[in-house]
Amino acid sequence: MSDNGKSSKNKLLVILTGISGAGKSQALKCFEDFGFYCVDNLPIALLDRFGALVVNAKHLHRVALGIDIREGRFLGGLSGSLRRLRGQGLSYRIIFLDASDRVVVQRFSETRHRHPLGTNIVSAVRQERKTLMELKGISDKVIDTSGMTLGELKETLSQTLDLKRKSEMNVSVVSFGYKYGLPMDADLVFDVRFMPNPNYVAGLKQKNGLDAPVQRYLLKQPACREFMGKISDLISSLLPHYIREGKSYLTVAVGCTGGHHRSVFITHDLATSLHKRGYAVREFHRDINR
Repeated sequence: MSDNGKSSKNKLLVILTGISGAGKSQALKCFEDFGFYCVDNLPIALLDRFGALVVNAKHLHRVALGIDIREGRFLGGLSGSLRRLRGQGLSYRIIFLDASDRVVVQRFSETRHRHPLGTNIVSAVRQERKTLMELKGISDKVIDTSGMTLGELKETLSQTLDLKRKSEMNVSVVSFGYKYGLPMDADLVFDVRFMPNPNYVAGLKQKNGLDAPVQRYLLKQPACREFMGKISDLISSLLPHYIREGKSYLTVAVGCTGGHHRSVFITHDLATSLHKRGYAVREFHRDINR
């Protein structure tokens, strides 16, 4: 096999197409959340060059390309371009999004967007279906989005490509002090002021929850150990549900009085636990230096 074939062995190109109003723009946003490099409405005449770029670019491993009726007469050259992509050693999957005429008309009416083929939406959709019939026939997967929510569309796309859902959820775990106010972007907030405060223990006041003496002190507290296990299990059980609903970012805030000891330790432990379970986690201690 050529060098290009070797370099493209682990690369994936998804061609996303379908009926206007079936959700292609939303689907491309889903692919962005999956970590794909997304390009919408690339001229088919440039598809060969784009394929060569994907094959040779080390940083492009997963690419989603949107193609639709706006290509007009150039759609006739798509089959030839696809054959040449195979010749370059680049594998691809074609996903066709469809929806009932009634739903498509309703979506255009709600958004007040003009259909690419004209102002008479009903006639335009019928013409579009005829034009895209051949492309729909060669698609690897046809998805009817008529009754789908965004979360359901995202889940269907993920299952279609057998993507690992954990990698698309970015979790931020933030410690804070209640005396300085709640983090404005927090989705879930936990109050750990019920735990004994190391601030009043000799030798611990000037330390923080990342220091071993503070951690040893808190681990001796039964309430602390119990809470650590329960919060980790709770967040881990909730994350798959957030992912299915289409959420890509979740901020968990843990607060104590000053944001130096208890919240810092619990935040660090939770971030470590979620990371071990395969989630992308960002750990941040807002008030640790105040």
